[in-house]
Amino acid sequence: MSEVPHLVAVLGRGVVSPDDPVVTADDLGLTRGDGCFDSARVVTDPSGTAQIVDLDDHLDRLAASAGALDIAIPPHDAWRSLVSEAVAAWSTPGEAVLKLMLTRGREWRPAGPTALLTITHRAPSPTPTGPPRTITAVTLTRGHPSDAFTDAPWLLGGVKTLSYVVNAAATREAKRRGADDVIFTTTDGFALDGPTSGLLLARGRTLLSTPTGGTGILESLTVAAIMDAARADGFETRFELIPVEDLYAADALWLVSSGRGPVLITTLDARPLRTDTALATAIARYAGF
Repeated sequence: MSEVPHLVAVLGRGVVSPDDPVVTADDLGLTRGDGCFDSARVVTDPSGTAQIVDLDDHLDRLAASAGALDIAIPPHDAWRSLVSEAVAAWSTPGEAVLKLMLTRGREWRPAGPTALLTITHRAPSPTPTGPPRTITAVTLTRGHPSDAFTDAPWLLGGVKTLSYVVNAAATREAKRRGADDVIFTTTDGFALDGPTSGLLLARGRTLLSTPTGGTGILESLTVAAIMDAARADGFETRFELIPVEDLYAADALWLVSSGRGPVLITTLDARPLRTDTALATAIARYAGF
């Protein structure tokens, strides 16, 4: 097996060349973003043995997204078989991201959902004793209040859809402002999450994150894992609405995702933030990084 930066596998076909076509021009995932996805961390050791972190949890979240979209999802066993075939063909050491994608399928010749996955190399695996990963960020409004999704299930709050064009536009706006990433905010003054990440705030020995539900944000599996480990280590943890002004006064602030783990924010809206290196190291350990 040769080391490659990218791998593609399609349910019903198996591993295919990254240059092979895998969807048709009328696939509703392509034409309307009508589909969902989930992403998991892949860690490959120097010998080429790959491990998918928390695969079942990500399959469960994908199934929940598909259910909200009324898309029939293949059974977990079918996904696991496809993942196993892909992992057997993957040997590039370091960090990678597994992306599981499901679309409603073809519009003009209905044949059921399209299901595929990719594995994309990200970086060498971080060393446990290395410095914490850091970024700069800006706040950008999401354009709705904190309870906009409470009585509006058709807005698909908490669903990881393929329609990420707003998230991508927000990330570009951050770059234009000289920052790396974004914390979305509500029109009534609360923090939400990032375009591809959850939010975590430290206040003394308390860790806070934004609740799901009415806010419309996606549950972060990595934030949940951090909080579970932190509670066992004596921290208090809570999900509650966080006023935007509290972000600047935090003892530490992170954006958290399964692919890159917890990333410490050093400046927000060009304002320097507190950065507790010892705490950041502990948070990375809680997340498995």
